[in-house]
Amino acid sequence: MTDVVARHSTALAHGTDTPARIRILPGGAGANVACWAARRGQGSVRLLARVGRDQADWHTEHLRAAGVHSLLVTDDTAPTATVIALVDATAERTFLTDSGTALRISPADWSPSLLDGVAHLHLSGYLLFADASRRLAGLARTSARAHGTPVSVDPASTGFIRTLGVERMLSLLDGVDVLVPNADEARLLTGLTDPAEAAAALSRRVPLTVVTLGREGALVAESGSVTARVRAPAVRAVDTTGAGDAFTGAFLAARLSGADPATAAEEGCRAGSEAVKLVGGRPAPPAGSRSGRSPQPMPPHAG
Repeated sequence: MTDVVARHSTALAHGTDTPARIRILPGGAGANVACWAARRGQGSVRLLARVGRDQADWHTEHLRAAGVHSLLVTDDTAPTATVIALVDATAERTFLTDSGTALRISPADWSPSLLDGVAHLHLSGYLLFADASRRLAGLARTSARAHGTPVSVDPASTGFIRTLGVERMLSLLDGVDVLVPNADEARLLTGLTDPAEAAAALSRRVPLTVVTLGREGALVAESGSVTARVRAPAVRAVDTTGAGDAFTGAFLAARLSGADPATAAEEGCRAGSEAVKLVGGRPAPPAGSRSGRSPQPMPPHAG
């Protein structure tokens, strides 16, 4: 996705102008996770995603600079997905989302050979909220189980979960090995107000569940019990966009390097704390990278 991040220090003034600092940056939950995993990990990271012809080269360049091997399917019929992130004075973000090509990814874009040499498959929960991408996610998960490859999911969005339905969302987690919700998503999925109780309940369905708590750190739950509470480093946040993605990418990379769940969660918290000090959802690009230039102008949406 292409992120338009608008940071405003005053309340939005309805019907008129509100001063803001605006940047156009590469984003997308799955892509952000891949970039943080590539930064924290020692192996290769591949990203399967769908992108509009309008910005394919720009996104490919950013992923390459981040060390991610991109498997981007170019779409000639729809523009690249775009999100407007409204970030207030507390660094909290609110999203306006146009899924564009992102959720047009489909089973036709999948091949079991994509898992050759892969030690872990991570699925962005956003894939579960549209028919074509949901079928792709199901096929990928089935392929992973046949390969003996563990699968993780982040639930992605309380708003989209409510639209899909909690019970249906839970049914789509069958066969998943690792779940990484934030506290609000964990509460919604369980109906429990206490994040620790929600984490424990979810880990009865998904054996390893890690609930992120923002500045409070994270909870690790395994097979029905909370096994660790991890604190996050204290930092001054400027933008919370992508903090959960940073946690997930670093957590998975640490697990693949042999870390136990609690130690991996500590790595995730460090990455999340680093992410909130940056504008946008990605790690800072390497020194000398050319990937900071703006994308080509986005065409108007039809319809």
